Amino acid sequence: MAKGENKTFNTTLTTGEKIGLVSNLSTMLSAGIPILEVVSSLLEDSKGGMKKVLEVTLGDLSSGNRLYTSFAKFPKIFDKVTVNIVKASEEAGTLEVALKDLRESIQRDVEFNDKIKSALIYPIFIFGVFIAVLVFMLVTVIPKIAGVFGNLRIELPLPTKIMVFVSDILTKHTFYVLFGLTAIIFLFIFLFKTKRSLILDIVFSLPLISKVVRYIDLTRFSRSMHLLLTSGLPIIECLELTEDVVIKRQMSKVIDECKKTVTSGKTLSEGLKVSKGYIPPIMIKLIEAGEKTGTLDKSMLDISIYFDYQVTGALKTVTALIEPIMLVMIGLVVGGMMISIIGPMYNLIGKV
Repeated sequence: MAKGENKTFNTTLTTGEKIGLVSNLSTMLSAGIPILEVVSSLLEDSKGGMKKVLEVTLGDLSSGNRLYTSFAKFPKIFDKVTVNIVKASEEAGTLEVALKDLRESIQRDVEFNDKIKSALIYPIFIFGVFIAVLVFMLVTVIPKIAGVFGNLRIELPLPTKIMVFVSDILTKHTFYVLFGLTAIIFLFIFLFKTKRSLILDIVFSLPLISKVVRYIDLTRFSRSMHLLLTSGLPIIECLELTEDVVIKRQMSKVIDECKKTVTSGKTLSEGLKVSKGYIPPIMIKLIEAGEKTGTLDKSMLDISIYFDYQVTGALKTVTALIEPIMLVMIGLVVGGMMISIIGPMYNLIGKV
């Protein structure tokens, strides 16, 4: 093994750059251009992270290594699934076809992720505006009203006292508040890094999120299985690789149990039946049909398309539920603040 062959780089590419690289490689290889000439041509106009990837690739190819060896050196750009697909396709002599499938898969992943992001943008924006308005009122409006109440020397109700107390902390002890918030953020980051699986399991078990995450995992699993099976990899190796692409530990355990069942000589559908409560019956039926007809890879593609649609519907449902919940919460907080401000005024008017 050549020195430095196992060296990895922290280079990253944008999704657009990654799609462009895979697309250019696929198109030029399909045109019959030798891969060394393809990489050299792409390197001429490249810059930044793309230039680094192509330089390493050109050096590896010139040394007699294959493309997957270069891809494996950039784990932040190419995951294990991609590397193994390229490796299998190079051995089978179908690299340009595999790269075309990868490009389409990456584009579908981008569209898939965009759906998730767009569903979250509105609730996050509303929550951010609410926090900003709340802080503004506590820092600018409440201190002035508190001063008026103080001059009148009237007995304030408990909600008003709490609001004035919070306002005083924010205005008179700003440094300590900021320090405390910073400490909480760093503590959360530390806990997330050290107890990532536990925290994610708790978040993913929440009623509104659990179903969406499950569908996302099923989509990722089936899409990755389609690509890996199409590239000619053995089913057990495909299952091993897909354990890294899912989010929930429960799904990873399902795949692991399925792998053990397949290793014992049974089919994939039989392995998934063990987790029938988690794996939808329709998915098992489609896999059974694919196994009987010898088109399991196509069945996996159909399953990924089906669950992609399910994710879209689930996200719409979650968004539709979150919006009124957030509006009610905001209304309660704002209404509580208004009552805390107006209540003492009515008491004062009553005494007069």
